[in-house]
Amino acid sequence: MWKVVWAALLLQVPVCAQTVQSEDNHEVKDTRKLGHVSVIIVGGTGDLAKKYLWQGFFHLYANQVSSGYSFSFYGGGLSPKDKATPVLFEALKNVTCPLDLSVERCALVKEQFLKLAEYRQLVTLEDYQALGKQLTEHPKQEGVTEAGRLFYLSVPAFAYADVAEKINASCRPSDGTWLRVVLEKPFGHDFSSAQLLSAQLATSLKDEEMFRIDHYLGKQVVSKILPFRKENSKHLDPVWNKHHIERVEIVLKETLNAKGRIPFYDQYGVIRDVIQNHLTEVLTLLTMELPTNLSDSKEVLKNKLKIFSALEHLERHCAVVGQYESYNKEVQEELNKTKEHYSLTPTFAGVMVYIDIAQYEGMPIILTSGKMLDERLGYARILFKNDIFCVQSHNNVHCKPKQIIFYFGHGALQYPAILVSKNLFKPDLKDTEWKEVTEQNDLHVLGMPISDYYVLTPTVQREAYSELISQIFHGRKDSFISTENLLASWDFWTPLLHSLANAPSRLYPGGVDNGNMLDFKLLGREATFANDALVFITHDDMGGSGVESFQVMQGKYRSAEMVSAWSEELIVRLAAEIQAAAESAVREGGRFHLALSGGSTPLALFQRLAHYHYTFPWRDTHLWMVDERCVPLTEMDSNFRTVHDHLLQHVKVPYFNIHPMPVQINQRLCVEEDNGALLYERDISQLVNTSSFHFVLLGVGYDGHTASLFPSSKLDAHRESLVALTESPAKPHQRMSLTLKAINQAQKVGVLVMGKSKHELITQLSRVKDNINKWPITGIRPTSGRLVWYIDYDALLG
Repeated sequence: MWKVVWAALLLQVPVCAQTVQSEDNHEVKDTRKLGHVSVIIVGGTGDLAKKYLWQGFFHLYANQVSSGYSFSFYGGGLSPKDKATPVLFEALKNVTCPLDLSVERCALVKEQFLKLAEYRQLVTLEDYQALGKQLTEHPKQEGVTEAGRLFYLSVPAFAYADVAEKINASCRPSDGTWLRVVLEKPFGHDFSSAQLLSAQLATSLKDEEMFRIDHYLGKQVVSKILPFRKENSKHLDPVWNKHHIERVEIVLKETLNAKGRIPFYDQYGVIRDVIQNHLTEVLTLLTMELPTNLSDSKEVLKNKLKIFSALEHLERHCAVVGQYESYNKEVQEELNKTKEHYSLTPTFAGVMVYIDIAQYEGMPIILTSGKMLDERLGYARILFKNDIFCVQSHNNVHCKPKQIIFYFGHGALQYPAILVSKNLFKPDLKDTEWKEVTEQNDLHVLGMPISDYYVLTPTVQREAYSELISQIFHGRKDSFISTENLLASWDFWTPLLHSLANAPSRLYPGGVDNGNMLDFKLLGREATFANDALVFITHDDMGGSGVESFQVMQGKYRSAEMVSAWSEELIVRLAAEIQAAAESAVREGGRFHLALSGGSTPLALFQRLAHYHYTFPWRDTHLWMVDERCVPLTEMDSNFRTVHDHLLQHVKVPYFNIHPMPVQINQRLCVEEDNGALLYERDISQLVNTSSFHFVLLGVGYDGHTASLFPSSKLDAHRESLVALTESPAKPHQRMSLTLKAINQAQKVGVLVMGKSKHELITQLSRVKDNINKWPITGIRPTSGRLVWYIDYDALLG
C-alpha cells in the first residue's frame, strides 16, 4: 500500500476518506473507499499521447488526487520496454499543472504522477493477459477496491477491433467495476466501413463502455453552444430560423501542410479529417432542438439524429475542393511514389448544406476547412439578415452585420470566446465559469471592430482533451459520439465523398498567395468558385512552389493546338472560348452555328454553359447535332435527349434554332429511302453560310472514332456528302453523322478528351500517322479553320 500512503503523506490528504456532514451537522470521517482506477493509453508514446493525452490525464489526476480515488497509469506500445520507457517518461516530465495549483503543490503532484506511471509492451495476447493480471492484483496489494479501468486507444483505426478483442478477453474487470474504452477518430472511412467497425467492436465491448472522442466537443466554446442557446432563448427563439438568419458558417482554417501525416491524410482528405466529424458536430449543436436537460445524453442524441434525418442529400455540385500545390510532391516523397503518381486527395473543401425542416428550409449552412490557408482560425458564425438601410451613417452600429460568433480560438483573437453583435442583444451571463470581456484591444474579428461585440470568454481556459478525459472518468457521454450518431453522419457524407473520389481539385499555392482563388459562392443550390481564374500546375514542375508555377499548359498535339488542365478548369476554358466564338460570330453575321456531340464527356461543358454563361447570345445561336443514334429522340440513348436535358431546357434558344437530326421519319428509324441524311444536309446548306459551322465540338472513342465515323464506316464513300448514315460496332448499330467534309469546313473544331482511361489512346494517337480508315479522328483537318485539342491532365498524363 506504499504508493497510496506515500501520496497521502506527500499531499497531506486522507488515504481513502472524505469529510461529510452527519445528521446533527457535526463533521465526521466517511470511511467509504472510492477505489482504484487504472488508466492505460494504448499508443502511449505516440504523438497524440505526448502532445495531449498525458497532459489531460495529469490534469485528471491533479483534480482528483484528494477525492478518495487512487490511480495507476500505463503507457502501452509495440516497442520493447527498455526502448520505450525513456520516451514515455520524457513525455510525462513535460506535463504542466492546472492554473489553480501553487508551484509547490504542482511539483509534489507531478512527482507523484511520475511514480504512478509505467510502460508496458502490448503486442500479443499474452502481453494483455499479463496486464490484466496486474490490473487485478495491484489494487489488492494496495488494500483498495477496484473502481474502474480506462483504456484509451491512441492507435490506427484498423487496430481497434483487435485491441478491443484482447481487452475483452484478458483485461475485463470483475462485476461491479466499470470498463471504459476511448476510441480516437477516424471511426471508419465511409458508411460501410464505419458500420463494419461498429459491428466488430460490438462483439467485444458494450455500447455504454465505448467513448468515441471528438476533441472539438471538448472545446469550451463548442460545449457552451447549447447552454448559450438555452440561457438566451428569450432573445434567440424568435430569430433562430430561416426568416432571420441569412446563413451559417462553420470554418476551420489551418496554415500547416500535411507533412508527416501523408500516409493517413492521403487516404482521408480534408472532408473525412475534420468536416465529417468536427464541423458536422458543431452543425448539429447549432441547429438541433434544445433538449430539456442538457446533460441527458439520450435526449441530446435523439435531437441530433432528427437533424441528420433532415439533412438534404449532398451532390457533387454542393462542394468545391482544392489541393495545395506542393501536396503531390509530399505524397510522392512520403509514400515513395514515382513522379508519375498524382494524388486527387483534396486539402481544401467548401460544402453547402441545407436542412429540410420548416425552421431552416432554404437557409445555407457553409462548412469550410483547408490546409495551407492564410491563418489558423476556427469559428461558427450565425449571420443574421439586417432590415435596416442606413442612408448616411453607415458606421452606425445598426448598419453593421448582425452576427453571433462562436470563436474556437487562434487568429486575431487569441482566446476562445462568444461574440454577439451589439445591434442584436446583450447576452445573459448566468454561468460563473464565463465572464464578459470589457477591456478590449484594437482588434477586428471577421471584419468588425471587437468593440462592436459583447464578448464572453471562459473564466479559466481549459484544454479540450482535459475536459473530455474528465467527462470519461465521470461516465458522462453527452459530449461523445454514439453508434447511431456516427452512422447517421457517415450516411450523410458518404455519397458526396464517393462522387468526389475522382474529381480534380483547384490547385492553390498556399498561404497569402492564395488571394481570392478559393473564394466560393452559392448559385441556386450549387457551390462554385467565385472567380474563373485559370490556375494550373506546369507539366514540367508538378512540385514547384509559389504562384509563378501555376500556368495554363498549352502546346501542340498532332501538329495542332492543344490546351490542357485539370478537368474542371479545362471545362471553364472551353466554355469561355465557345462564348467568345459565339459573340464574334453574332457581331459579324448575326448568327452563331454550333454543332455538338452527345455522350458523357461534354456533360460538364453543357452544365457550365447552362448555369454560368448568362450573357451567352443564345437567341442568335443555332444548335446542330454532330451525330445521332438511330433511336427516338425522347429516349435516354439519344444524343439530342442528352443535350436537351443538360443544356437546352436551361437556356432560351428559339425553337426554330434547334436542329435535331431527323433519324425518325414515317415512324421508321434511319431508313435510307426516307432520306433523313439528305434532309439534314439541305438544312445545313440553306441555313449555314457556305455550310461552314462556326464551332464543332467532337470527342474521340477508344477505337479512334469521332462523331459516328467508325473505323468500319467506309469513309471514302461519304467524301462528297455533309451528312451520312453509318454503322457502329456497338448498339444501337445505326447512326447518323456529319461527315469529315462537313466537319473540316468548320471555322473551329474542338476535340474534347477527358479521363485517365483515355491516356493510352492519347499516347497512341500521338504516334500514329494519318489513316482515316483505321483512325477516323486523324481525318479531322480543317481546310481553312482551326483544330484545337482540349485534353485534361488525366488523359494527357495518366
